[in-house]
Amino acid sequence: MSTDPRVALSVLTSCLEEHLSAVAAKRGAQDASISSAFLAVADAFEEYEDALYEAYEEFLPLSVVEESDDDDPYDGDDQVEPRTR
Repeated sequence: MSTDPRVALSVLTSCLEEHLSAVAAKRGAQDASISSAFLAVADAFEEYEDALYEAYEEFLPLSVVEESDDDDPYDGDDQVEPRTR
């Protein structure tokens, strides 16, 4: 079953908004809602890219980085420098 790219994009946008809300309401370094929202964004991105390819044979200029089980982005061990413009 193929997904309409516009529907998949709408889901991705919604997941990004939910991620922002979770980050803005963060309740500590290991907030499970942020991790859940993070994974939802990754899944929705892949669904959108798949739908885009099925419909138009095109890809996005972005990719989801696969992490090992030991690389939890919210474990607090890694210091991430904020981006500057």
